[in-house]
Amino acid sequence: MPRTPLLANWTWKLPLPSPFDTIASNVSTVHYSIYNTASTKKATLHSTMLNAILAYLDTDTTVTSGAASESAVGTQGDKTVVEYQSHSGEIHAVCYNAKNGKIYAGRYEDPTSNPKVYSLREAGNTGSALFFALIPTALTDDEFRENYDILGKCKNDGYPDMDKAQKAAFLLCDNLYRRIYAGEMLGAAQIRLSIPNTGNIPQLTALNLQKGAYSPSSVLFGTFQILKAPAAASVGTVVNKANFIGHYPLSARTFSPKEELMIPRLADWYVIPPEVVTICRHAKDTTGSFQPMRNFMLRGPAGTGKTEGAKAIAAGLGLPYLYYTCSANTEVYDFLGQMLPDTDRQHSKVTEYPSLTDIQMDPATAWKKLTGTYDDSVTEEQVYEKLLEVMEQDAKALASKNASGQHFRYVETPLITAIRNGYLIEIQEPTVIANPGVLVGLNALLDRCASVTLVTGEVVTRHPDTVIVITTNNNYSGCRDMNQSVLSRMNLIIDMEAPDVETLAKRAMKVTGCTDRTAVMDMAAAVTTISEHCREHMINDGCCGVRELISWVQSYMICGNILEAASYTVLSSVSGDPENRADISSCLEQIFAA
Repeated sequence: MPRTPLLANWTWKLPLPSPFDTIASNVSTVHYSIYNTASTKKATLHSTMLNAILAYLDTDTTVTSGAASESAVGTQGDKTVVEYQSHSGEIHAVCYNAKNGKIYAGRYEDPTSNPKVYSLREAGNTGSALFFALIPTALTDDEFRENYDILGKCKNDGYPDMDKAQKAAFLLCDNLYRRIYAGEMLGAAQIRLSIPNTGNIPQLTALNLQKGAYSPSSVLFGTFQILKAPAAASVGTVVNKANFIGHYPLSARTFSPKEELMIPRLADWYVIPPEVVTICRHAKDTTGSFQPMRNFMLRGPAGTGKTEGAKAIAAGLGLPYLYYTCSANTEVYDFLGQMLPDTDRQHSKVTEYPSLTDIQMDPATAWKKLTGTYDDSVTEEQVYEKLLEVMEQDAKALASKNASGQHFRYVETPLITAIRNGYLIEIQEPTVIANPGVLVGLNALLDRCASVTLVTGEVVTRHPDTVIVITTNNNYSGCRDMNQSVLSRMNLIIDMEAPDVETLAKRAMKVTGCTDRTAVMDMAAAVTTISEHCREHMINDGCCGVRELISWVQSYMICGNILEAASYTVLSSVSGDPENRADISSCLEQIFAA
């Protein structure tokens, strides 16, 4: 079983807090948890656990009379949010999700200061604040609760019976240790915990603090200073589309009718996220500076609205929108363009080849130009492959007729079009590229002195209004880490969080027009559960998110049966393995029984 940095060897050597620092031994072979299944049973007092438990008792007014701690405890759905008053004088803010074990933290010198990284290491932070955040979850267990109350009474009474206090402390430490370290074997008693091996805890982001993403919906104890809800004026503020679309121009420009059509129109149901507004503000307000902000990254799980966000950014900036979707086989020339055979028109079956922009905007019409047949089901990739095939055929036909020579023409990519003309280009999923050095080849375009030399020899200088938005999901199967040189050239990197059940349901209802809120809420909750199940069991050959929920709701509106609709949408998408689908199907049947 893997050992978390929270329980590293050095943490067991730290001095115990008073009054346990005077006991004869920190090891007991008599007092241990019911979850201790080791052949040789013993329990060990753990300094940071005890510090956290004692600090929680100081905060818990239901157990310790007259508690006057400066720490605070609250909840937000499945999350526990705390502010822990460290012995160093810092305030350690922590957000813990009991459902998936994810934990975020930050160190603050005072409520107005900028956060510092919370780092679990011998010369850094001990982890007491993290254990402090785990205690509400730990207290759901009967054994932990019983001994917590005993220790609380001992503390209130001034520790008149140290043997009793020691027994409670041993049981508390061993209970918590076993439920973390061997939790996978304990079913519902498990305390999930996901901490990077580096010991560097993911940081609470300023944007999410502003949004109130970590603010408690229920305060259990204490008064929050950092994770408090934002000011009333900003809570729940909905950005008015009329005050957003085209409200952040980067220059005084006029576009052709064709370019105007390329500026995204936001759907009536779309709610503009604050992350999008933040990017638009940064892009506009830095215009004219030595280094204007033009490179952005939206990172997050599928269904968090990254592509819709990129389109919304284009709408807010008033820029035409193009995109390029990466694949495992993407090479540098796929971004920069290629030289392709250009046949004489009298010998070519196709009098005019569609451009890549034409392929993007209307694949069916581009397909008709190449084949003479209109097919609205074709994809951009199919059209592009057909383009190469037709060009190859035309080139061979020309050569066979003893043409005077082979001619080539340059085919421009959406990226170069955007760079040349000052559009917004979204580069989708670059982490799937097999060769990690491919994106590095674009560093010249991402730098301040942005220019690139094409295969034609032409040097294209980046238009000052060009905005590059990279959207990526590191959780997809086959995804690779982004090259650090590319990351360093991003002006803002924003992590998009997975929407909660209510947000999922609202989005699905707006898109589909479904008015059955109860059914959609249940379906959204099921999608969230399925997604979590897939992560826990490493089922990564499918997907289950917003798109699948929308399809599920649409199918339900047609057939009127939730389970029947699920079989053709959610279940068929979640995995290619019949056993996995059968397992998830069984869960759905239980959820929607009767």
